[in-house]
Amino acid sequence: MSFLTAEWKNLALFNYEVDAKILEKYVPPGTEIDLWNNKCYVSLVGFMFKNTKVLGIKVPFHVNFEEVNLRFYVKRFENGQWKRGVVFIKEIVPKIAITFIANTLYKEHYQTNKMKHSVTENEDSKTFVYQWKNHNKWNSIEVQTEKQKKEIELNSEAEFITEHYFGYTKYDKNTTFEYEVTHPRWEQLAIIDYKIDVDFEDNYGKDFAFLNQSKPLSTFLAIGSKITVENKKK
Repeated sequence: MSFLTAEWKNLALFNYEVDAKILEKYVPPGTEIDLWNNKCYVSLVGFMFKNTKVLGIKVPFHVNFEEVNLRFYVKRFENGQWKRGVVFIKEIVPKIAITFIANTLYKEHYQTNKMKHSVTENEDSKTFVYQWKNHNKWNSIEVQTEKQKKEIELNSEAEFITEHYFGYTKYDKNTTFEYEVTHPRWEQLAIIDYKIDVDFEDNYGKDFAFLNQSKPLSTFLAIGSKITVENKKK
């Protein structure tokens, strides 16, 4: 049985180019940074968890909720092939129990904050907003999109960002946890405009303060799907 099943919906992804040296201390043992076109990326991602079940059970008041995370991309060579995955700098959710389970069982870096989201629609566009409160300041990310779905092209930047099917967590300097995430290939909505009001240093520490002055290389809205998170292994 999968550890967790859910739907991930309306993933707003803001993708920044960074110097790989900044990420070295966060790279889990046995993995290496995964580049696209010789660029090293971090992504700020806001999305909805829907219909969430842990070990097949819905936990009351923990079924539908927001998450915002900062992540980067790694790969691991095993049995003659590359496994491509993500590493989370921090994952923010509004539920204490989710934070407790993820940090205790998976040694992740979850944090519980007050959060809210909205989806609004007019004749020719949709607007998705994710907000969270940290140290008495509200942070906000917003994308305005077209309404027509389109495919994520093969070998595109959007494919690189969305098609990583493992999570890696640095447990200590010798140990990494790996878990598989399954989902079908996603579709996207084209971006018309976006807004970011985030204090990266306040949320993610001095290593990421430079993002306050950076513009994303790209922004996507992935429609999402049902997902599973499988049990971890060392």
